[in-house]
Amino acid sequence: MAEDYTKKLQSLLRKLFQFESADLDFGIYRIMNKKRDVIEKFIEKDLIAAVDNEFGKVSHADKAQLLIEVEALAGKLGIGVDDDPAALRAMAKKVPALQPLITAFEQKRTDLLNLARRDEHKAEVFNHIYQFFSRYYDNGDFMSMRRYSAKQKFAVPYNGEEVLLHWANKDQYYIKTGEYFFNYAFRVGEYTIRFQIVQAETSVNNTKGENRFFVLTSGDGNITYDAKAKELIVRFEYRALTESEKSSVGARNVQDALNEQAKKAILAAIPDAGLKSGLTREVNGKTPLAKHLATYAKRNTSDYFIHKDLAGFLTRELDFYIKNEMFDLDDLGTDKEVPIEQYLNRVRVMKAISLKIIAFLAQIEDFQKKLFEKKKFVIKSEYCMTLDRVPESLYPEIVANVAQIEEWKALYGIGGINEQTTLFDPKGNVIDVEFLKSHPYLVLDTKFFPQYFKDRLLASFDDLDDATGGLMVKSENWQALNLLQERYREQVKCIYIDPPYNTGSDEFLYKDNYQHSSWLSMIGERLELSKKLISSDGSFFQQIDYHEFANLKILLDIIFGEENFVNEIIWRRKQATSWSTKQFGIVNDTIYWYSKTKNYIFNAIYSKDDDNTKKYIKERFIFKDESGRLYMKSPLVNSLYRPNLKYVFKGINPPENGWLYSKEKMEEFYKNNELIIPENKNSRIYRKIYLDQYQGQIIQNLWTDIPIVNPMAKERIFEFETQKPINLVKRIIKTSSSENDLILDFFAGSGTTAHALINLNNEDNGKRKYILIDMGDFFPIQTFSRIKKVLYQDTNSDKSTSHIFKYLVLEQYEDTLNNIEFKEAGTVQKTLMDMEGYLLRYMLDFETRESPCRMNVAKLERPFEYTLRITRDNQLHNETVDLVETFNYLLGLKVKRIRTFKENGTTYRVVHGETLAGQSTTVIWRTTVGLDLKKDKKYIEETLLKDPKLKAERVFINGDFHVEGALSIEPEFQRLMEA
Repeated sequence: MAEDYTKKLQSLLRKLFQFESADLDFGIYRIMNKKRDVIEKFIEKDLIAAVDNEFGKVSHADKAQLLIEVEALAGKLGIGVDDDPAALRAMAKKVPALQPLITAFEQKRTDLLNLARRDEHKAEVFNHIYQFFSRYYDNGDFMSMRRYSAKQKFAVPYNGEEVLLHWANKDQYYIKTGEYFFNYAFRVGEYTIRFQIVQAETSVNNTKGENRFFVLTSGDGNITYDAKAKELIVRFEYRALTESEKSSVGARNVQDALNEQAKKAILAAIPDAGLKSGLTREVNGKTPLAKHLATYAKRNTSDYFIHKDLAGFLTRELDFYIKNEMFDLDDLGTDKEVPIEQYLNRVRVMKAISLKIIAFLAQIEDFQKKLFEKKKFVIKSEYCMTLDRVPESLYPEIVANVAQIEEWKALYGIGGINEQTTLFDPKGNVIDVEFLKSHPYLVLDTKFFPQYFKDRLLASFDDLDDATGGLMVKSENWQALNLLQERYREQVKCIYIDPPYNTGSDEFLYKDNYQHSSWLSMIGERLELSKKLISSDGSFFQQIDYHEFANLKILLDIIFGEENFVNEIIWRRKQATSWSTKQFGIVNDTIYWYSKTKNYIFNAIYSKDDDNTKKYIKERFIFKDESGRLYMKSPLVNSLYRPNLKYVFKGINPPENGWLYSKEKMEEFYKNNELIIPENKNSRIYRKIYLDQYQGQIIQNLWTDIPIVNPMAKERIFEFETQKPINLVKRIIKTSSSENDLILDFFAGSGTTAHALINLNNEDNGKRKYILIDMGDFFPIQTFSRIKKVLYQDTNSDKSTSHIFKYLVLEQYEDTLNNIEFKEAGTVQKTLMDMEGYLLRYMLDFETRESPCRMNVAKLERPFEYTLRITRDNQLHNETVDLVETFNYLLGLKVKRIRTFKENGTTYRVVHGETLAGQSTTVIWRTTVGLDLKKDKKYIEETLLKDPKLKAERVFINGDFHVEGALSIEPEFQRLMEA
């Protein structure tokens, strides 16, 4: 019986360690496959040995031998193996000579019974271990699984709060990015195969809670082949199954069955024999088509979460399980009561073994957490700027750059029929320098130019970050916010986000049966990070619809504090798009406004044009002064009790709650003849509000005056679509910030926030700056193009804008996983920690320390050639990492100057700036291979650091150096990256 439970537990553990995904070679699966032998040994041998050590190991042969001896003794005595002990005692009295034989028989029989009980105990322990861990695992994630039994309950960490918002994934990072959900491609020889999602919905017929699967779309057009491009496109839906589909695939291994159906349909639809042959050629027992179908589905249906403290969580739950499941208090005092020693022995063994399993599982989860939390590398850093910011000495190289000219032609339509003779050379390819001078608001993108061009361009700035008006980051937003912490901590005046609403059919991907919990984890952890960036007088705005607005309000109260709730804004965003006989049409979104502290900025927005204000003016402005000016009377009574404003003014006693203004302000009104002082000292004082000075009424929290977006057509900005009107975002920015403030949107979408900010700056000559973050593939294409068009617009009008924005592409969590490399730790290191402790707790961390994604110090001798393997179109490519830019953000450096020099046979790239604490810092990067360190020292000390523009309190240098007082980049890089 114990053996059966052992196999059952081992089977569960193989699921927990994701052995069922042995054929997958991406992400955490690839890492697990590297250590499969170690994990298998732990499951198959070490765990069983540990239990045997706790109970004492007895082999089957030992048990069989003992049984033979018991039966032999019983035969000699002429009794049965199970005879009553009382009968044996009576026999011994009658025949004393039999006593030694009877004693031996009883001892052997007791030993045999103890072995049987030991097996029962082992079986019971294995069963409890199985029952415990099966509660917390769901397809790659550890969480409390929903239970319906009266006994199988969980402990919610409640600490006496008045209201507690708890959700299943509260202590977990949401890591689903959806990179492969919408764009998955692979190549087979000369052919490209693309899997595309046609629609992603919660379920069919609005049935909530059903599992969703990747299903090949039905009908024509689900599989198309372009013979000229040699490209196959296969279209899927991600949804719950229809009843007929359920019956066709059964209840077990559903996605595998669907993949098999898709495989047959795809192969049947391929007309190209070469492509079909490539897709069906077996490699290691699996065809490329089968492998990629499995990978596609797995990539998008697992690894949604990483637990922030799996060891703590499972250990707490283990204690709860033991108290509530192993000690059955209801049996105390009944005939079912079990001796306490029996309970204690089972609990001791069960807990000891479970803690070993927890330690091993936690090592894997903590390793993933470390990789997720570590600051990510900047893969690409580029600048876009209008030509008026570019030195004219660089114009000849610009006009010779065909790629840049082609983008201008596509973006701005330059080079049309009317300009053909003046813009191009006889071949019609090149725009001349004079044309650039006459078009100062064309936007140059440094991605089209070589590094030596960018070096000279950036060297033309002495306050680079100050000159840069915007930052755009292509990245999953948690990773971007994490990298930007040191640079922008407490500097953002206003955050506005319009995230996925979690409707079930939007772009938000969630774990089946955990829709709301997934969303809360995703939003919550990003709000926590973004809050750190908000200044003390800053504000946070989040737009939402009815799907999550109730949960979101409680979450925002927790993160920002209920006392910092400012407003609930209701924005009428559309006409009702669907009508029902059972409900009203839904036309609004909610925008929650929270502040960082009570000292937030509020710039009131007034309206004179709406009907309510017109009525208000007509009814209130009915008095005239001696010159005929219309005014209204405004009482100066305070609605709140303000004892500091209770003073006698011009002989008039104060109202019960005090005056509305200070005594100094009242004197100012009096001097300006704006007060009406009554003769009766017990009457009120009124202030005159003149119509010609009246700004209007402060707008209310019901915003119906912003043009409605047609949900069918959406608003079109140039050729780009957006669901957010520019005027909506302008109002939010204007309300909560000043002309020189920084605005953040980390669900940037099509870039409406940047567009609104640029327009607002043009209106009031402001110098507001923006940070936009988004992970979509459209972001560096459509959004950047939109802003480039906003800046250029019409050269002959005042709408064009002088501007610089910078954009980054960051390493992502998936990239980090793909760049893990193992190097087994030495025997001495393992022995120092003890072998079991090393395997259970430290193995993954120690053996991957030299991975490039964790900052391989040895490779910094060539800092401009540091590479990572980055996935693009599902293929790994070596891409150069921008270590210079990465370190700037890790330090939190506000960059003033970047200078590049050629000296001593190497390249020196020097960055100078200040930290947020105001400490001037210079960072010097150079290739150190073959570098003469004496000449290097002389050049750095006597040339670079003698330059007043590069001199600093603190100097960092990479690699080996002899410069006195300088600090090494490598240890600081690793410390700040937290790798």
